[in-house]
Amino acid sequence: MRLGTKTADEFFNNLGQKTGKISQLFQKNIESLTKPLPVKVMLGDTTITDQTTFDPKGIHGFYGKIINSLSEWKSDGISTTNDEDLRRIFVKFERKIGNYVILWHISLQYHALLYYKPDIRVQKIQKELAEIMDHTIDKEKELAELTDDLIKERLVSLGYKEIDEQKLFEVLFNNDKIREEILSEVNKKTDYDFKAKDQRKKELFKELDNLLIETYQTTSVLLDENKLIAGEEGCLCTFDLDFIKKKSKEAIFDPKRLSNQTKEDIEKSIDEIIQTLS
Repeated sequence: MRLGTKTADEFFNNLGQKTGKISQLFQKNIESLTKPLPVKVMLGDTTITDQTTFDPKGIHGFYGKIINSLSEWKSDGISTTNDEDLRRIFVKFERKIGNYVILWHISLQYHALLYYKPDIRVQKIQKELAEIMDHTIDKEKELAELTDDLIKERLVSLGYKEIDEQKLFEVLFNNDKIREEILSEVNKKTDYDFKAKDQRKKELFKELDNLLIETYQTTSVLLDENKLIAGEEGCLCTFDLDFIKKKSKEAIFDPKRLSNQTKEDIEKSIDEIIQTLS
């Protein structure tokens, strides 16, 4: 049973008011922890601009304090999801009281945006990469023309004056010596080290990756589970009370079955959360 849902039962209405207060307290904490902070970032075209962010570590710290304070509540600790730029930090708590269990789910969903650090090195790396790529393309064209000429000369010297592309492929594929000789001649006629340039490109791209920074954006708007699944930014705070029957949880049950002692224990558990968040 989702707590906070309108019902004719006085006890569950009272619980709904309490869990509503918890949602407000949770939302207030999230709003404080995700307050946008200004930061300078560099775009891909090396333009430096202003951006805002918050520190997700603050959310981890907040959740950690809740876990430590609510020793009677079980959880699997702080969980995170990372779906490209969509991130989520959440905890699922539960507390068994008699034949009932309270389920509490808190979550923050936000987006991560990638930028470069405002570093002149970014521009220098991009310039060097562009030069390497341009030179490589030019040299590959020259090398292709040179290779074609060498292949024709080599085949003519071997008696292949006229040969179609299929026959040419068969000759080169089946004759390792011809291939090696042509490759050796090509290497002698070019001073461009393709292997070294390729290694340099890898080094530069790695250095660019190290200059990337993430900024984070979200809101403190309370979401329902459908909006969370849809990828909206915001926070979630929900409570459910289920009946345990033969080790399985049932969300639908008769509220009148709860004993006065069970009701009192449930309220105390909810009040404990209010005290922790206040």
